[in-house]
Amino acid sequence: MKIHREGYKYIAMASVLWLILGYASFYFLPGWPLIVWPLNIVLFLVWFWIIWFFRLPARTHTSDEQKITCPADGKVVVIEETFEPEYFKDKRLQVSIFMSPLNVHVNRNPISGIIKYMKYHPGKYLVAWHPKSSTENERTTVVIGNNKIELLMRQIAGAMARRICYYVKEGDQVKQNDEFGFIRFGSRVDVYFPLGTHIDVKIGDIVQGGVTVLAHFP
Repeated sequence: MKIHREGYKYIAMASVLWLILGYASFYFLPGWPLIVWPLNIVLFLVWFWIIWFFRLPARTHTSDEQKITCPADGKVVVIEETFEPEYFKDKRLQVSIFMSPLNVHVNRNPISGIIKYMKYHPGKYLVAWHPKSSTENERTTVVIGNNKIELLMRQIAGAMARRICYYVKEGDQVKQNDEFGFIRFGSRVDVYFPLGTHIDVKIGDIVQGGVTVLAHFP
């Protein structure tokens, strides 16, 4: 397992915080073990959770031009027909993946192709499952297209998230399963498919980015 580059700063901050507060607690409260030890345990758990959040586990990704891989780890919470107002401006099949603070938060390209559209939207931080989070929260919209399909992906910040990272721009040539972004501390990713696309997951499924097959071509 590796640590994602987005985590270096936060791990360093957590380490310094633990070092300073831990040292101060032992120095200034030597006769208060019932305060010192619980405090250091909490600091350790925070430090460990930050490392765990930014983990980048070694995986064997699914590479297949006939398959659309999952862009994120998490749980499938929505599969429905809906209107997509920003790019396609028509009805699409939406699949939403909720990423809890315990999930790996790397976002990966579900197909190979060209970035046809990319836009960042500042916004609110409603909980990720709120009906208005997809239109009012901080988010990005990324459209990847090839000679078979165009997919729209939307990174949506959740109540804990305060920063969406993205690594692509319009015109970039991208490969299936390469990173296109990262969301810090809880979020959601929506994927919009053409109507009639065969979806290979169901609501409640636990999925892994770059591994789980989200849909496939007929």
